Amino acid sequence: MRLQPGAVIGILGGGQLGRMLALAAADLGFDAHIYSDITDSPAARVAARAQIGAYDDGTALTAFAAGVDVVTFEFENVPAATAGALIAAGKIVRPPALALAVAQDRVAEKQFFQAHGVATTQFAAINTLEELAPALERIGAPAILKTRRMGYDGKGQARLNNAQDAATAFAAIGSGGAILEKVAPFTCEVSVILARGHDGEIKAFDISENRHRDGMLAATHVPAMISAAQANAALEATARIAAALDYVGVLAVEFFVMADGTVLANEMAPRVHNSGHWTPEACITGQFEQHIRAIAGWPLGDSTRFADVVMENVIGEDVSHWLAMAQEPASRLRLYGKRDGRPGRKMGHLVRLLPFHASGGA
Repeated sequence: MRLQPGAVIGILGGGQLGRMLALAAADLGFDAHIYSDITDSPAARVAARAQIGAYDDGTALTAFAAGVDVVTFEFENVPAATAGALIAAGKIVRPPALALAVAQDRVAEKQFFQAHGVATTQFAAINTLEELAPALERIGAPAILKTRRMGYDGKGQARLNNAQDAATAFAAIGSGGAILEKVAPFTCEVSVILARGHDGEIKAFDISENRHRDGMLAATHVPAMISAAQANAALEATARIAAALDYVGVLAVEFFVMADGTVLANEMAPRVHNSGHWTPEACITGQFEQHIRAIAGWPLGDSTRFADVVMENVIGEDVSHWLAMAQEPASRLRLYGKRDGRPGRKMGHLVRLLPFHASGGA
């Protein structure tokens, strides 16, 4: 399937990623149709069409499906049943529903990685408080207890330094299904972002190095200060994951780079990703256009990078400094149109372009 300009791209979700996908779709001559369960969403205000509905509203989903040519999503917690309903209505959903199912469950995700030869930190599935202490003894402290589903930007997780922390940590994440992960003593965290076309073609962006604050991505630096061997290992692992999923679209996988030179997969996002927000400014084809190209059946664009980059998230009240950021030389400010700059909310990002250095080595 190769969509012609003028076709309609259906996007599930109305946040900033949907907004930037809609703008990229417009640049290629497509109309974007947003489906979201919130009113006045950032994506809806820049799209050709928008529809408000619950993700379990079969009637609304059927109407949405009738008006689009392909469906994608901007966040990985779209209910699997929603994707299933759209597929049942005869729509192609890209990336595939399997990618959603794997990414929505942290235990299934780790198991999928390991089943396809991708190394991870040690982990254990936790269903009850009684399982927690023995699991901690088995994999070792310190460890992080995370909700098995949902949770993002550091939410839904608690640290355990010893067995005495078990009850408090289990209560802190809501006493539900969880995963216990051994803390990885990594030297840095990096992201691999690549696109895979319907024909298996792959184009990867240069690997980015991520810096976090309070569990949330604060800044991304490109190129990452890792060796060529580490970069190749991470790229190869991500390509293997994409092939195993029969993936179409942009995929992001975060890795821990260990002191011994190995890389461990942390988690994946079956969508465009915050750590790739620098790509539209620093590459011939950015991640948003690349995703639209892939799901529309177009040839993938050139992902060559022509500048070094520091991308910083604009979080909460930091948005009040928009004028100063807008005046920075060799920089690009993108704001998401969110009405309320409450603490911890991503309001935009700033991309600073620097003199180019090729990737591949610390």
